[in-house]
Amino acid sequence: MLQAFDDSYFMKKALEEAQRAYERDEIPVGAVIVHQQNIIGRAHNLTELLNDVTAHAEMQAITAAANYLGGKYLRDCTMYVTLEPCQMCAGALYWSQLSKLVIAAPDKNRGFKAMGAKLHPKTKVIEGLMEEEAARLLKSFFIEKRNLN
Repeated sequence: MLQAFDDSYFMKKALEEAQRAYERDEIPVGAVIVHQQNIIGRAHNLTELLNDVTAHAEMQAITAAANYLGGKYLRDCTMYVTLEPCQMCAGALYWSQLSKLVIAAPDKNRGFKAMGAKLHPKTKVIEGLMEEEAARLLKSFFIEKRNLN
């Protein structure tokens, strides 16, 4: 019998990815993409390691999920991400036709909503799941960064 996992279970997996980013001295954002109760893409920010401004967690997870599915569309997939996607990631999610996006913490300054970007009209959005945990990790990271400089 298959066990059904809920949104909290998968957001915890995204938070684990964010923790991996934190440990690698990357901005702690994590993402997982789920299809039929299976994680088919998981990633965290790799912009510093890869010296690539496009290596956001969402972009890495989209690539992994598309490779797994053998196609560019993420219909019937859900992304769990610890921080509201930026406009670049929102654009990629738009073109991937993602079915559902679950966001932990908002990004009031650089998030896609503040920047005026849009998701695909069929993408369902849930916000605020495990927001405190995601925000705490981000806050700790930036406090550490400021104290080192």
